[in-house]
Amino acid sequence: MGVAIVTGGSRGIGLATATRLAQDGHQVMLVARKPDELDAASRQISDSVPGAVVGTCPANLRDEGAPAAIFDMTEEMLGTVTLLVNNAATNPWAGPMVELTPKVMDVVYQVNLKAPTMMIQELAKRIGDRDHQGAVVNVASIGGLHVEPLIGWYNVQKAALLHMTRQFGAELGPRIRVNTVAPGLIRTQFASMLVDSLEGQLSQRLPLGRIGEPDDVAGVISFLLSSDAQWMTGTTVVIDGGNEVMGMF
Repeated sequence: MGVAIVTGGSRGIGLATATRLAQDGHQVMLVARKPDELDAASRQISDSVPGAVVGTCPANLRDEGAPAAIFDMTEEMLGTVTLLVNNAATNPWAGPMVELTPKVMDVVYQVNLKAPTMMIQELAKRIGDRDHQGAVVNVASIGGLHVEPLIGWYNVQKAALLHMTRQFGAELGPRIRVNTVAPGLIRTQFASMLVDSLEGQLSQRLPLGRIGEPDDVAGVISFLLSSDAQWMTGTTVVIDGGNEVMGMF
C-alpha cells in the first residue's frame, strides 16, 4: 500500500482521515503544529488499528521550508510519498472583508492556499519520473461555493483551492490525480462555534437530518485516494448532507 501525508492530522477531519487510511493499509504521516496533540493522535490510531504504521511530524505550514522538511522526514521514516491530504486550515478572524488587516490576510492565505500548493509541488517533484502514481485530496469547504457573512476571506481561499485543484489536475495527469472535497458543517473543534449555534437549525432543514461527522468526510477522501477513483481528477465532491440541493448556506 501507499505512504500518505495528512496535514492537520491531529484532530477532526485530519485524524479521522488518517485513521481510515491506516485501516486501508497505508502508512501515515501526521502533520500538525503541536507535538503533544500529534502524539495523542498517533496513539489513538495505533490503539484502534492493529498494526498501523504512523509517524508524526511537527511543522508550521506557514514556513516556506516546511513542505520539503515534511517530505524529507516522511521519506526517511516511511518511504516514498504517493498520497497527500491537504487538510490543515486556519481562520483566526471573523468580520467583513473591508476590515481585514494585512496580517490576517497573510496568515489565512499562507495556511489555506499557499501551503497546499507548495505541498503538491513537493509531491510532484519527489515522484518525478519514478515508477509511482500519486493522488492528492484537498479539503476545501462549501464556503468556497457561496457568499457568506463574516468569514469571507477564509472562503475566498477555499474558492481558490477549488480552482487550484482543477489546474493541478490538468497539469499533473496522468502521473498524479488531484481532487477536492467540499464539506458542509462538520462536528469538529475547528467548527465548534458554528456547530453550537447552528446544529439544531441545520439538522431540521438538511435532507439527511444531521450535521456531518469527520468520518463522513474521511470515507470520501479514502475513496478519492484509492484505485476506485483512478479516472477522477480535477473535480470537487461536495459532502454536505444535502445543503446544496436545498439552496442553503
